[in-house]
Amino acid sequence: MSRLRRMSPRRSYDQYCSVARALDAVGDRWTLLIVRELLAGPRRYTDLHADLPGVSTDVLASRLKDMERDGLASRRRLPPPGAASVYELTGQGRRLLPVLQALGEWGAPELGERRATDAVRAHWFALPLLRGLDAVGGGVGGAGIVEVRLEEGEFHLYVGAEDGPVYGAGPAPEEPDARLSMDTGTCAAIGRGDVGVLDAVRDGRIEVTGEGTLAKALREA
Repeated sequence: MSRLRRMSPRRSYDQYCSVARALDAVGDRWTLLIVRELLAGPRRYTDLHADLPGVSTDVLASRLKDMERDGLASRRRLPPPGAASVYELTGQGRRLLPVLQALGEWGAPELGERRATDAVRAHWFALPLLRGLDAVGGGVGGAGIVEVRLEEGEFHLYVGAEDGPVYGAGPAPEEPDARLSMDTGTCAAIGRGDVGVLDAVRDGRIEVTGEGTLAKALREA
């Protein structure tokens, strides 16, 4: 059965429309959320499964095969001592970043209060926060690495990045240009558009530390 699934042709809307063609490739359930995870850079299958609660192993494997076939992702073997296979976005896959940003902005008003059944990962706040920080960086702060600390954990953002990962889970891999500490409610409010990053800094809802250009821009704006 698994071989038949791999060999089966891609389902299509069979409509001569760019939206329909895009949905042929990314319209299946879970595909765009896999893209969200891979925007953090190369990920192992087990890590993807852990950060996509609710997806079955069969569906995840099938979606990853589809993404490889459609040129959105590739798989490679890490050299020793890693010696593990990882998935990563191709250039075509990475071009979905503004699509996810737009979807996130459109869906932000639906967040409301967190439901008892809602899973959460700290890095799921990365893309909406990046949108707010890109506006700051593009105006006064330039590009740089920002480390973010929430109750749920830490993640880091690559503000102004033109290629490679746009965020990552955990602390920054090197000294960040700025460190931001806030509660999850503030981060969610930024994602919903209820408050801007600079306003949250001015109101004391975000604590900014660091001596990089971005940190200084955030404190002084």
